[in-house]
Amino acid sequence: MGNNIGKMFTVTSFGESHGSCVGVIIDGCPAGLSLTVADVQKEVDKRKPGEGPASTPRAETDRVEIMSGVFHDFTTGAPIMMLIRNQDTDSSSYEKIKNLLRPGHADFTAHEKYGGFNDYRGGGRFSGRITAGYVMAGAVAQKVLSTLGIEIIANTVQIGDVKAAPQSIARMRQAATSQLRCADKAAEAKMLAVVEVARKNGDSLGGIIEGTALKVPVGLGEPVFDTLEGDLSKALFSIPAVKGVEFGEGFGVAAMTGSQNNDPFVVKNGKISTVTNHAGGILGGISNGMPLIVRVAVKPTPSISQPQQTVDISTMKNNQLEIKGRHDACIVPRAVPVVTAIMAIVLCDHAMRARLIPEVIK
Repeated sequence: MGNNIGKMFTVTSFGESHGSCVGVIIDGCPAGLSLTVADVQKEVDKRKPGEGPASTPRAETDRVEIMSGVFHDFTTGAPIMMLIRNQDTDSSSYEKIKNLLRPGHADFTAHEKYGGFNDYRGGGRFSGRITAGYVMAGAVAQKVLSTLGIEIIANTVQIGDVKAAPQSIARMRQAATSQLRCADKAAEAKMLAVVEVARKNGDSLGGIIEGTALKVPVGLGEPVFDTLEGDLSKALFSIPAVKGVEFGEGFGVAAMTGSQNNDPFVVKNGKISTVTNHAGGILGGISNGMPLIVRVAVKPTPSISQPQQTVDISTMKNNQLEIKGRHDACIVPRAVPVVTAIMAIVLCDHAMRARLIPEVIK
């Protein structure tokens, strides 16, 4: 019963990796929002595999279909149902290893929780494939947030041990068109090199994605259990492979003093802001008007071609596994638009809870 999120802008996710489709149902979207398939497709296309050593050969067209909730290119206020049909599926490699638990995947936990009835093909419900639905919902959320002037940017800041240097907002916006979604071109070249080494070794790499939300108004967040960073963290952890989330200085605050970590207040143009932004735009679980900055740690792709020790659940004996099939050597670039989408969904929900967005957009 954990397939939906949000209180006023609610998103329900459905579908499996090798099922007929993946998609979402959005309830609570205001009526009167201009929305076309092209608006959603533009965001979904950012999630498609690119070229180079990091990407999978699986070539889904990912054609968005809006099934309800939109009429004459405007939202009606009714639930919006969108889907993408799975077409380029090849389940043969999964049939061969269906009894071998893949290390790093949810095969074991899913099998135990659902009594072996779970769809194991491509990871089924636990596949990164379902995030295509997140991106569709995020596209709608971003259009709603644009009425408030809120902009969300995400980019790759680390792959393996290669870290990108801080970049300007303008460069961060341009990262959406780069191969690894990295704003630091020099670092991206090094990232590509280490990913290629991992791929040739039958291995994979993880990394870190940074998301930034600009012009977030003061007051979003509902303490104590529905804080803004709490809801964002929960939603971000729904992305398969995410293993860590931090805001502002994050774990770095452990090595700082109070005088170093505190953000001094100042009045600029009649508005209160802070000189620094170590808090990442959130204080007491509530947005403070500064840029909201979150970083997400993505683990290495668990599907690797190296031999791995495992268990055959049909015989309950130790065995060895070599995974075949079409897999990314690094999923970080494809997760960048997913992080953007999740941030948009949560911020949209909280903006509606704060009554900043009307039921009808005119």
